[in-house]
Amino acid sequence: MRQTTEAFRSRYRANVHPLYNPWLHGTFVLLFGIGAITAFWNTVHEVQPWEWLTVPLALLFFNFGVYMVHRHLGHHKKAFSRMFYARHAGDHHSFFAPGYMTYDSPRDWRVILFPAWLIVLHTLFITVPIWWLLKQFDANVAGLVGGCLVLGYLAYEVFHACEHLPSHNPLARLPWIRQMRRLHELHHRREMMQERNFNIVFPLMDYLFGTLYWEPEQAIPYLTRAPMTRLQHQIEIAGNPIDVLTYASTVTRWPEWHPSSLRINGQKGPLHAGARFEEDIRAGGRDGHLSWRVEEYLPGRRWRAWAEGDHGLSLLLTYECEAEGNGTRFVRTLEYQFSGLGMRIANTLLLRRRIDRESAESMLALREMAQKHLAHSGVNA
Repeated sequence: MRQTTEAFRSRYRANVHPLYNPWLHGTFVLLFGIGAITAFWNTVHEVQPWEWLTVPLALLFFNFGVYMVHRHLGHHKKAFSRMFYARHAGDHHSFFAPGYMTYDSPRDWRVILFPAWLIVLHTLFITVPIWWLLKQFDANVAGLVGGCLVLGYLAYEVFHACEHLPSHNPLARLPWIRQMRRLHELHHRREMMQERNFNIVFPLMDYLFGTLYWEPEQAIPYLTRAPMTRLQHQIEIAGNPIDVLTYASTVTRWPEWHPSSLRINGQKGPLHAGARFEEDIRAGGRDGHLSWRVEEYLPGRRWRAWAEGDHGLSLLLTYECEAEGNGTRFVRTLEYQFSGLGMRIANTLLLRRRIDRESAESMLALREMAQKHLAHSGVNA
């Protein structure tokens, strides 16, 4: 059964043990890692110039290891790594999806950070044996390699956490972290997660193996301004998720079921990412015009578009579908904001309630019209 991102998040959070302490989790990993690095590097004395080459080579080796594990075990089910696959492809990629890439509270670190015990296993059963083997030949090389392998682990944890920070966080605005955040966001697209952008700290292996994918970040107003008004409604519709979402994302049919939609100028059929269309609306008792761009279309799962309109209005609209028995649970999420203070006040006092009521009415109309359409076209009985 496919789940909406919000439904999965709620369920995952409910299953986190009440005694889980995210600060203790993060602090243990950080302190253990620093302690291990210190222990390895304390074995290093009077390093020769050529021995310093060990540092970039060790970090390169770790970069390669992370890439291979992430690509081949994190996104492809293997019998010996089922737990890692379930935690990564199952939990992490269900919790963080396009439009939901940031955590809401420190307790969400549970789905970002590796289990606290993993750094212990990484140190004792991977790093220490490598250190011991190299120590037979050169103690300095062994110590530098050991410290770098643990340093690479910590860098992964820190960068990965930063890549799920809210966009307004100062760390998220640092140039390199901002670039890696964008690569990681693209990796979290359902259609790319098995093929693109597996590096977390430095995308060298993605570049060398041809899996690096870059797409410029669009200058979307709702990403940079606040506050947002968020309205969400859901309804059960008789029909399978693919057909229901196909109907809902056929924007030329919006005036059939949404009371605020007056006229659409756009292509017929479900619109895919990159498509644009225009809409005349009457929402909250006010006439207006919206210019839309579709951001994402995953058949049977999710459709997402953003728009700019009159009066400094910008909005993000998301449709999500989940199989529910013989039908579909359809979730509509509308996030919008006004740039001007006057319209923000009007929204708080009056418009929000009207828009919320109209959105609820639209869901009832959507169910009626979608079921009629699907029955008429012979898709569903």
